[in-house]
Amino acid sequence: MATASNRRHAGRSRLRGIALIEALVAVLIFAFGVIGLVGLQVAMTRAQGTAKYRADAAYLGSQVLGQMWADRTKLDSFNTGGADACAGYAPCKDWSGKVASSLPQGKAAIAASQATGVVTMTITWSLSAEGTHTHVLTTSIR
Repeated sequence: MATASNRRHAGRSRLRGIALIEALVAVLIFAFGVIGLVGLQVAMTRAQGTAKYRADAAYLGSQVLGQMWADRTKLDSFNTGGADACAGYAPCKDWSGKVASSLPQGKAAIAASQATGVVTMTITWSLSAEGTHTHVLTTSIR
């Protein structure tokens, strides 16, 4: 037969077990919160890197367009088609080197026509986790 002392002791043991379960659930919820914050940080860092490369590509495109406006008489020299990229024109070769060094696996192609003044520029870069990105710029220089 159970005495009052034994019943009180059994009730305390159950309460101690419930408190332990509550503590474990709280730790589990906290761990999921921390994992979620780490995942958010990773996604933010990836998005920041992607945005930086897009901004770099736009800047590089604007930079070579400025050179083209300043030297409109040699617009055909900025073409990057064929084996002799930029046709040996130093400002274009320097710019192509900047694209290659500023962007991961960066490549640039320019199609410029002296007769029409139309310039189409394509800058591509590749990131292992995100694939290939392309920035295309078309304008008219007269």
